[in-house]
Amino acid sequence: MKIISTLIATAAMVAVANAQTLSLKGSDTLGAKLVPQLAEGFKAAGNKNVKFEIAAEGSSTAFPALANGTAQLGMSSRKVKDEERTFCRTKGVYLKEHQICYDMICVIVNKNSPVAKLTKAQVAKIFTGQIKDWSEIGGAPGKISIYTRNTSSGTYKDWQKLAMGGRDYPSSSLKMAGNEQIAQEVAKNKSGIGYVGLAYSKTSGTKALAIDDVEPVAKNSKRYVYSRPCFLYAPDQPSAEAAAFMTYVESAPAQDIIRRVGFIPVKDL
Repeated sequence: MKIISTLIATAAMVAVANAQTLSLKGSDTLGAKLVPQLAEGFKAAGNKNVKFEIAAEGSSTAFPALANGTAQLGMSSRKVKDEERTFCRTKGVYLKEHQICYDMICVIVNKNSPVAKLTKAQVAKIFTGQIKDWSEIGGAPGKISIYTRNTSSGTYKDWQKLAMGGRDYPSSSLKMAGNEQIAQEVAKNKSGIGYVGLAYSKTSGTKALAIDDVEPVAKNSKRYVYSRPCFLYAPDQPSAEAAAFMTYVESAPAQDIIRRVGFIPVKDL
């Protein structure tokens, strides 16, 4: 028994010694659902010794983490900014961009709302505070409650650019930590409106609106006005684990995961 116990302990120590950690930081849109499932697929594909650490706190957190070496891959729902790339370069980190999928930012309302569609112009006026009451756009009378992402989110900034012409959100808007939190709040509030990634657009208690008569579904990705690419960023000389994971993400099984979770593989466009 002592010999067996010793062998088991030795095996455990070898397993720990061989285990590798792959740290990813950044986008909640990617990090809350998609990347964890890609990680499971990667491990199932023969990489059981790789341990994943995923911190999904907003795209803006990806680049400082890459610069200081606390992340091997950065998740971002927007392109890196020039100043972020420059900052990484000052730390000796030269970024390489990997576009892994497309997403659609969907406008959601409470499932009981009579509003089923909006125009792009109406969306802009709602999220900049120009339209304040649902009765102005064919809904039941009541003050509109706006739910947005927080300021570290790539989606927060993408929405300003895509939907709001770069203008500011109203001070009354409520900032949420992630897609799931926005969907949950809209599901509870009959006067609520928010925006979420396509993978979160079917949350119970909510419904996604057509914009300019185009439904936010994958087949409409080229026509839907709020479509956007999503990325993983890596140093130009990535770790072996990061390089292997990036290769896996391009594989057919990984593309199936991307599709199943609710994103749109690049190859589908």
